[in-house]
Amino acid sequence: MDTLANFRTTIKTVLEPYTKIPYSHGDIICKAVFDEKSDCYLLVTLGWDKAKRIHGCLVHIDIIDDKIWVQRDETEYGVTKELVAAGISKDSIVLGFHPADVRPHTGYAVV
Repeated sequence: MDTLANFRTTIKTVLEPYTKIPYSHGDIICKAVFDEKSDCYLLVTLGWDKAKRIHGCLVHIDIIDDKIWVQRDETEYGVTKELVAAGISKDSIVLGFHPADVRPHTGYAVV
């Protein structure tokens, strides 16, 4: 399997289980949005908690220039750790939610 196909498969494998986790309150779901054409992968939470509308991005990952860019990660454990556990090397992952000057200190790819 080539690198891009491996990245796509691994990202989907890591994110898909989050759609099965029930929320403890409200009528809320987690929905996966996978766009292989633009290599954008999202987990979106949506629903209602009493009278309050819930709609937000839980995880946002892009594949850009042969790197996995974690743009947002609001999970408890961290999808980045799960990607590494699934075999993706740290030098293939950019923590896009950190400013460029912080990235060299993270142990992950800078760009």
